[in-house]
Amino acid sequence: MKTLDECRAAIDSIDNEMLRLLNKRMKVVERVGEIKHDTGTAVYRPEREKEIIERLTKLSKEENGALNKGAIEAIYLEIFAVARNLELPERIAFLGPEGSFTHQAAESRFGGMSDYLSLGSIHSVFKTLEAKRAKFGVVPIENSRDGIVGETLDLLAKSSVKIVAELYMPIHMAFATKARRLEDITKIYSKDKGFGQCREFLQEHGFVNVEQIPVESTAKAAILAAKDPQAAAICSHIAAKLYRVPTMFENIEDQHDSSTRFVILSDFKNGISSDDKTSILVRLKDAVEPGSLVHFLQDFDRENINLSKIESRPSKDQSGFGYWFFMDLYGHIDDEKIQRVLSLHEGEVTWLGSYAKGEL
Repeated sequence: MKTLDECRAAIDSIDNEMLRLLNKRMKVVERVGEIKHDTGTAVYRPEREKEIIERLTKLSKEENGALNKGAIEAIYLEIFAVARNLELPERIAFLGPEGSFTHQAAESRFGGMSDYLSLGSIHSVFKTLEAKRAKFGVVPIENSRDGIVGETLDLLAKSSVKIVAELYMPIHMAFATKARRLEDITKIYSKDKGFGQCREFLQEHGFVNVEQIPVESTAKAAILAAKDPQAAAICSHIAAKLYRVPTMFENIEDQHDSSTRFVILSDFKNGISSDDKTSILVRLKDAVEPGSLVHFLQDFDRENINLSKIESRPSKDQSGFGYWFFMDLYGHIDDEKIQRVLSLHEGEVTWLGSYAKGEL
Protein backbone atom coordinates (compact mmCIF):
# COMPACT_ATOMS: atom_id res chain seq x y z
CA MET A 1 0.00 0.00 0.00
CA LYS A 2 1.63 3.18 -1.23
CA THR A 3 -1.17 5.75 -1.05
CA LEU A 4 -3.66 6.97 1.51
CA ASP A 5 -6.53 5.78 -0.68
CA GLU A 6 -5.06 2.27 -0.77
CA CYS A 7 -4.76 2.27 3.03
CA ARG A 8 -8.36 3.41 3.38
CA ALA A 9 -9.56 0.75 0.97
CA ALA A 10 -7.71 -1.90 3.01
CA ILE A 11 -9.28 -0.62 6.23
CA ASP A 12 -12.75 -0.67 4.65
CA SER A 13 -12.23 -4.26 3.56
CA ILE A 14 -11.07 -5.28 7.04
CA ASP A 15 -14.03 -3.45 8.64
CA ASN A 16 -16.42 -5.31 6.35
CA GLU A 17 -14.90 -8.63 7.38
CA MET A 18 -14.99 -7.65 11.07
CA LEU A 19 -18.68 -6.81 10.78
CA ARG A 20 -19.41 -10.17 9.16
CA LEU A 21 -17.54 -11.98 11.93
CA LEU A 22 -19.26 -9.95 14.67
CA ASN A 23 -22.67 -10.75 13.19
CA LYS A 24 -21.63 -14.39 13.08
CA ARG A 25 -20.55 -14.20 16.72
CA MET A 26 -23.88 -12.65 17.72
CA LYS A 27 -25.78 -15.48 16.01
CA VAL A 28 -23.94 -17.91 18.28
CA VAL A 29 -24.70 -15.60 21.22
CA GLU A 30 -28.41 -15.79 20.43
CA ARG A 31 -28.22 -19.58 20.66
CA VAL A 32 -26.30 -19.28 23.94
CA GLY A 33 -29.10 -17.08 25.24
CA GLU A 34 -31.70 -19.71 24.31
CA ILE A 35 -29.73 -22.43 26.12
CA LYS A 36 -29.25 -20.24 29.21
CA HIS A 37 -32.96 -19.41 29.25
CA ASP A 38 -33.89 -23.11 29.10
CA THR A 39 -31.44 -24.07 31.85
CA GLY A 40 -31.88 -20.98 34.04
CA THR A 41 -28.18 -20.07 33.73
CA ALA A 42 -27.05 -16.50 34.44
CA VAL A 43 -26.43 -14.30 31.42
CA TYR A 44 -23.55 -12.38 33.00
CA ARG A 45 -20.54 -14.64 33.54
CA PRO A 46 -17.58 -12.43 34.56
CA GLU A 47 -15.27 -15.42 35.01
CA ARG A 48 -15.90 -16.44 31.37
CA GLU A 49 -15.29 -12.88 30.14
CA LYS A 50 -12.03 -12.69 32.10
CA GLU A 51 -10.93 -16.01 30.60
CA ILE A 52 -11.58 -14.75 27.05
CA ILE A 53 -9.65 -11.49 27.59
CA GLU A 54 -6.66 -13.33 29.06
CA ARG A 55 -6.64 -15.84 26.19
CA LEU A 56 -6.78 -13.09 23.55
CA THR A 57 -4.10 -11.05 25.33
CA LYS A 58 -1.78 -14.06 25.27
CA LEU A 59 -2.55 -14.64 21.59
CA SER A 60 -1.84 -10.99 20.74
CA LYS A 61 1.55 -11.18 22.50
CA GLU A 62 2.46 -14.40 20.69
CA GLU A 63 1.65 -12.79 17.34
CA ASN A 64 3.40 -9.49 18.24
CA GLY A 65 0.09 -7.71 17.80
CA ALA A 66 -0.43 -4.00 18.35
CA LEU A 67 -3.21 -4.53 20.89
CA ASN A 68 -2.19 -4.79 24.55
CA LYS A 69 -4.42 -6.08 27.35
CA GLY A 70 -5.97 -2.67 28.03
CA ALA A 71 -6.97 -2.22 24.40
CA ILE A 72 -8.34 -5.77 24.11
CA GLU A 73 -10.31 -5.32 27.32
CA ALA A 74 -11.80 -2.01 26.14
CA ILE A 75 -12.94 -3.55 22.84
CA TYR A 76 -14.23 -6.84 24.17
CA LEU A 77 -16.02 -5.51 27.23
CA GLU A 78 -18.22 -3.53 24.85
CA ILE A 79 -18.71 -6.62 22.65
CA PHE A 80 -19.67 -8.62 25.74
CA ALA A 81 -22.15 -5.91 26.77
CA VAL A 82 -23.80 -5.90 23.35
CA ALA A 83 -23.95 -9.69 23.41
CA ARG A 84 -25.61 -9.77 26.84
CA ASN A 85 -28.29 -7.36 25.67
CA LEU A 86 -28.98 -9.65 22.73
CA GLU A 87 -29.24 -12.66 25.05
CA LEU A 88 -31.51 -10.92 27.54
CA PRO A 89 -31.77 -7.13 28.02
CA GLU A 90 -31.09 -6.34 31.66
CA ARG A 91 -31.44 -3.28 33.86
CA ILE A 92 -28.49 -2.11 35.94
CA ALA A 93 -29.09 -0.07 39.10
CA PHE A 94 -26.23 2.10 40.32
CA LEU A 95 -25.45 4.69 42.96
CA GLY A 96 -26.16 7.89 41.07
CA PRO A 97 -26.44 10.43 39.78
CA GLU A 98 -25.57 9.96 36.13
CA GLY A 99 -21.99 10.99 35.58
CA SER A 100 -20.81 9.71 38.96
CA PHE A 101 -17.79 7.44 39.28
CA THR A 102 -20.16 4.54 40.03
CA HIS A 103 -21.96 5.28 36.76
CA GLN A 104 -18.59 5.21 35.01
CA ALA A 105 -17.77 1.86 36.64
CA ALA A 106 -21.15 0.42 35.59
CA GLU A 107 -20.73 1.51 31.97
CA SER A 108 -17.23 0.04 31.87
CA ARG A 109 -18.74 -3.42 32.42
CA PHE A 110 -22.22 -3.19 30.93
CA GLY A 111 -21.57 -0.88 27.97
CA GLY A 112 -23.56 1.88 26.37
CA MET A 113 -26.58 -0.20 25.29
CA SER A 114 -27.76 -1.32 28.72
CA ASP A 115 -30.72 0.09 30.61
CA TYR A 116 -29.37 2.04 33.58
CA LEU A 117 -31.26 3.10 36.69
CA SER A 118 -29.70 5.91 38.72
CA LEU A 119 -30.56 5.75 42.44
CA GLY A 120 -29.83 8.17 45.23
CA SER A 121 -28.44 5.78 47.84
CA ILE A 122 -26.70 2.44 48.25
CA HIS A 123 -29.71 1.27 50.25
CA SER A 124 -31.96 2.00 47.25
CA VAL A 125 -29.73 -0.14 45.00
CA PHE A 126 -30.09 -3.13 47.35
CA LYS A 127 -33.85 -2.66 47.68
CA THR A 128 -34.25 -2.43 43.90
CA LEU A 129 -32.39 -5.71 43.41
CA GLU A 130 -34.30 -7.48 46.17
CA ALA A 131 -37.59 -6.36 44.58
CA LYS A 132 -36.39 -7.67 41.17
CA ARG A 133 -36.74 -4.23 39.58
CA ALA A 134 -33.17 -4.60 38.26
CA LYS A 135 -30.95 -7.61 37.61
CA PHE A 136 -27.61 -6.03 38.56
CA GLY A 137 -26.43 -3.36 40.96
CA VAL A 138 -23.15 -1.46 41.09
CA VAL A 139 -21.96 0.15 44.34
CA PRO A 140 -18.61 1.18 45.83
CA ILE A 141 -17.22 -1.00 48.61
CA GLU A 142 -13.75 0.41 49.27
CA ASN A 143 -11.51 3.38 48.43
CA SER A 144 -7.73 3.28 48.59
CA ARG A 145 -7.64 6.57 50.54
CA ASP A 146 -10.88 6.64 52.54
CA GLY A 147 -11.16 2.93 53.33
CA ILE A 148 -14.22 0.71 53.45
CA VAL A 149 -17.75 1.87 52.57
CA GLY A 150 -19.55 0.83 55.73
CA GLU A 151 -23.08 1.10 54.32
CA THR A 152 -22.30 -1.44 51.59
CA LEU A 153 -20.95 -3.96 54.13
CA ASP A 154 -23.87 -3.47 56.50
CA LEU A 155 -26.39 -4.06 53.70
CA LEU A 156 -24.54 -7.12 52.38
CA ALA A 157 -24.76 -8.58 55.88
CA LYS A 158 -28.55 -8.80 55.76
CA SER A 159 -29.37 -8.90 52.03
CA SER A 160 -30.16 -11.84 49.77
CA VAL A 161 -28.13 -10.38 46.89
CA LYS A 162 -24.53 -11.45 46.40
CA ILE A 163 -21.33 -10.07 44.97
CA VAL A 164 -20.89 -11.52 41.46
CA ALA A 165 -17.96 -9.38 40.26
CA GLU A 166 -15.54 -6.69 41.36
CA LEU A 167 -13.61 -4.02 39.52
CA TYR A 168 -10.99 -1.49 40.52
CA MET A 169 -11.15 1.92 38.90
CA PRO A 170 -8.64 4.76 39.21
CA ILE A 171 -10.29 7.97 40.37
CA HIS A 172 -9.22 10.95 38.27
CA MET A 173 -10.64 14.45 38.49
CA ALA A 174 -11.15 16.80 35.56
CA PHE A 175 -11.45 20.59 35.53
CA ALA A 176 -14.35 21.42 33.23
CA THR A 177 -15.72 24.83 32.24
CA LYS A 178 -17.38 26.73 29.44
CA ALA A 179 -15.22 29.76 30.21
CA ARG A 180 -12.73 30.69 27.50
CA ARG A 181 -10.08 31.91 29.94
CA LEU A 182 -9.16 31.00 33.50
CA GLU A 183 -9.55 34.64 34.52
CA ASP A 184 -13.24 34.53 33.60
CA ILE A 185 -14.04 31.86 36.21
CA THR A 186 -15.78 33.30 39.28
CA LYS A 187 -16.91 30.10 41.02
CA ILE A 188 -16.01 26.41 41.15
CA TYR A 189 -18.41 23.58 42.00
CA SER A 190 -17.47 20.17 43.36
CA LYS A 191 -18.13 17.67 46.10
CA ASP A 192 -16.43 18.75 49.33
CA LYS A 193 -13.80 16.01 49.03
CA GLY A 194 -13.08 17.10 45.46
CA PHE A 195 -11.68 20.43 46.61
CA GLY A 196 -9.44 18.72 49.16
CA GLN A 197 -8.16 16.19 46.63
CA CYS A 198 -7.21 18.94 44.15
CA ARG A 199 -5.79 21.57 46.51
CA GLU A 200 -2.40 21.81 44.79
CA PHE A 201 -4.00 22.34 41.37
CA LEU A 202 -6.21 25.13 42.73
CA GLN A 203 -3.21 26.87 44.29
CA GLU A 204 -1.02 26.54 41.20
CA HIS A 205 -3.68 28.09 38.95
CA GLY A 206 -4.63 30.96 41.24
CA PHE A 207 -8.04 29.67 42.32
CA VAL A 208 -7.46 29.99 46.06
CA ASN A 209 -9.59 33.13 46.28
CA VAL A 210 -12.22 32.00 43.76
CA GLU A 211 -15.52 30.99 45.39
CA GLN A 212 -15.61 27.23 45.98
CA ILE A 213 -19.14 25.87 46.27
CA PRO A 214 -19.58 22.33 47.65
CA VAL A 215 -22.46 20.28 46.18
CA GLU A 216 -23.74 16.74 46.78
CA SER A 217 -21.84 15.12 43.91
CA THR A 218 -19.30 15.83 41.19
CA ALA A 219 -22.02 15.11 38.64
CA LYS A 220 -24.13 17.91 40.16
CA ALA A 221 -21.07 20.15 39.85
CA ALA A 222 -20.92 19.45 36.12
CA ILE A 223 -24.65 20.18 35.75
CA LEU A 224 -24.25 23.59 37.42
CA ALA A 225 -21.11 24.45 35.44
CA ALA A 226 -22.96 23.63 32.22
CA LYS A 227 -25.46 26.42 32.99
CA ASP A 228 -22.94 29.13 33.85
CA PRO A 229 -20.13 30.22 31.46
CA GLN A 230 -18.27 31.78 34.40
CA ALA A 231 -18.33 28.63 36.50
CA ALA A 232 -16.15 25.52 36.54
CA ALA A 233 -16.54 22.01 37.93
CA ILE A 234 -14.14 19.55 39.48
CA CYS A 235 -15.73 16.32 38.34
CA SER A 236 -15.24 13.00 36.57
CA HIS A 237 -14.51 13.04 32.85
CA ILE A 238 -17.73 11.11 32.19
CA ALA A 239 -19.76 13.84 33.95
CA ALA A 240 -18.06 16.56 31.89
CA LYS A 241 -18.78 14.62 28.70
CA LEU A 242 -22.36 13.72 29.69
CA TYR A 243 -23.32 17.31 30.51
CA ARG A 244 -21.28 18.80 27.67
CA VAL A 245 -18.87 20.88 29.68
CA PRO A 246 -15.48 21.18 27.92
CA THR A 247 -12.60 19.69 29.88
CA MET A 248 -9.81 22.24 30.30
CA PHE A 249 -7.50 20.05 32.43
CA GLU A 250 -7.45 16.32 33.17
CA ASN A 251 -6.03 14.36 36.13
CA ILE A 252 -5.87 17.37 38.43
CA GLU A 253 -5.91 15.41 41.70
CA ASP A 254 -2.93 15.83 44.05
CA GLN A 255 -2.32 12.09 44.33
CA HIS A 256 -2.69 10.05 41.17
CA ASP A 257 -2.82 6.60 42.77
CA SER A 258 -6.31 6.84 44.27
CA SER A 259 -8.68 4.06 43.20
CA THR A 260 -12.07 2.69 44.21
CA ARG A 261 -13.16 -0.92 44.37
CA PHE A 262 -16.69 -1.43 43.08
CA VAL A 263 -18.78 -4.58 43.36
CA ILE A 264 -21.46 -5.84 41.00
CA LEU A 265 -24.42 -7.37 42.81
CA SER A 266 -27.02 -9.87 41.62
CA ASP A 267 -28.97 -12.98 42.62
CA PHE A 268 -26.96 -15.84 41.14
CA LYS A 269 -23.87 -17.89 41.97
CA ASN A 270 -20.78 -17.81 39.77
CA GLY A 271 -19.07 -20.97 38.63
CA ILE A 272 -15.49 -21.72 39.66
CA SER A 273 -12.77 -19.98 37.65
CA SER A 274 -8.99 -20.25 37.78
CA ASP A 275 -8.59 -17.09 39.89
CA ASP A 276 -11.45 -16.52 42.34
CA LYS A 277 -12.04 -14.42 45.40
CA THR A 278 -14.68 -15.04 48.07
CA SER A 279 -16.14 -12.51 50.52
CA ILE A 280 -17.59 -13.59 53.85
CA LEU A 281 -18.98 -12.00 56.98
CA VAL A 282 -17.97 -13.62 60.25
CA ARG A 283 -19.90 -13.45 63.53
CA LEU A 284 -17.91 -15.44 66.07
CA LYS A 285 -20.04 -17.17 68.70
CA ASP A 286 -17.29 -16.90 71.31
CA ALA A 287 -16.12 -13.43 70.30
CA VAL A 288 -15.56 -12.44 73.92
CA GLU A 289 -13.26 -15.39 74.55
CA PRO A 290 -9.50 -14.64 74.37
CA GLY A 291 -7.97 -15.73 71.06
CA SER A 292 -11.30 -16.55 69.33
CA LEU A 293 -10.39 -14.60 66.18
CA VAL A 294 -6.86 -16.04 66.13
CA HIS A 295 -8.24 -19.59 66.32
CA PHE A 296 -10.64 -18.84 63.48
CA LEU A 297 -7.85 -17.50 61.27
CA GLN A 298 -5.59 -20.46 62.07
CA ASP A 299 -8.12 -22.78 60.45
CA PHE A 300 -7.55 -20.95 57.15
CA ASP A 301 -3.80 -21.05 57.66
CA ARG A 302 -3.86 -24.82 58.10
CA GLU A 303 -5.65 -25.18 54.76
CA ASN A 304 -3.18 -22.78 53.10
CA ILE A 305 -5.96 -20.33 52.22
CA ASN A 306 -4.75 -16.77 51.72
CA LEU A 307 -6.83 -13.96 53.24
CA SER A 308 -6.46 -10.67 51.38
CA LYS A 309 -8.56 -8.52 53.69
CA ILE A 310 -10.08 -8.44 57.16
CA GLU A 311 -12.14 -5.50 58.38
CA SER A 312 -14.08 -5.21 61.64
CA ARG A 313 -17.55 -3.62 61.74
CA PRO A 314 -19.69 -2.74 64.76
CA SER A 315 -22.45 -5.32 65.16
CA LYS A 316 -25.94 -3.89 64.71
CA ASP A 317 -27.68 -6.80 66.43
CA GLN A 318 -25.83 -6.88 69.74
CA SER A 319 -26.03 -4.69 72.81
CA GLY A 320 -22.84 -3.04 73.91
CA PHE A 321 -19.70 -3.32 71.80
CA GLY A 322 -19.87 -6.30 69.44
CA TYR A 323 -18.08 -6.75 66.13
CA TRP A 324 -18.45 -8.56 62.84
CA PHE A 325 -15.52 -9.29 60.57
CA PHE A 326 -15.63 -8.77 56.82
CA MET A 327 -13.06 -10.98 55.05
CA ASP A 328 -11.85 -11.52 51.51
CA LEU A 329 -10.05 -14.76 50.73
CA TYR A 330 -8.66 -16.31 47.58
CA GLY A 331 -10.66 -19.20 46.20
CA HIS A 332 -14.29 -20.14 45.49
CA ILE A 333 -16.88 -21.03 48.12
CA ASP A 334 -17.18 -24.48 46.52
CA ASP A 335 -13.45 -25.24 46.80
CA GLU A 336 -12.99 -28.28 49.02
CA LYS A 337 -10.48 -26.68 51.36
CA ILE A 338 -12.71 -23.65 51.93
CA GLN A 339 -15.66 -25.93 52.60
CA ARG A 340 -13.61 -27.83 55.19
CA VAL A 341 -12.89 -24.62 57.09
CA LEU A 342 -16.46 -23.35 56.93
CA SER A 343 -17.81 -26.69 58.15
CA LEU A 344 -15.97 -26.01 61.42
CA HIS A 345 -17.85 -22.73 61.86
CA GLU A 346 -21.47 -23.43 61.04
CA GLY A 347 -23.71 -20.51 61.97
CA GLU A 348 -20.76 -18.12 62.21
CA VAL A 349 -20.11 -17.35 58.53
CA THR A 350 -22.33 -15.58 55.99
CA TRP A 351 -21.28 -16.04 52.37
CA LEU A 352 -21.39 -12.74 50.47
CA GLY A 353 -20.24 -13.96 47.05
CA SER A 354 -17.53 -15.71 45.01
CA TYR A 355 -16.31 -14.05 41.85
CA ALA A 356 -13.39 -13.71 39.45
CA LYS A 357 -10.68 -11.62 41.09
CA GLY A 358 -10.48 -8.09 39.71
CA GLU A 359 -7.22 -6.50 38.64
CA LEU A 360 -5.75 -3.56 40.53
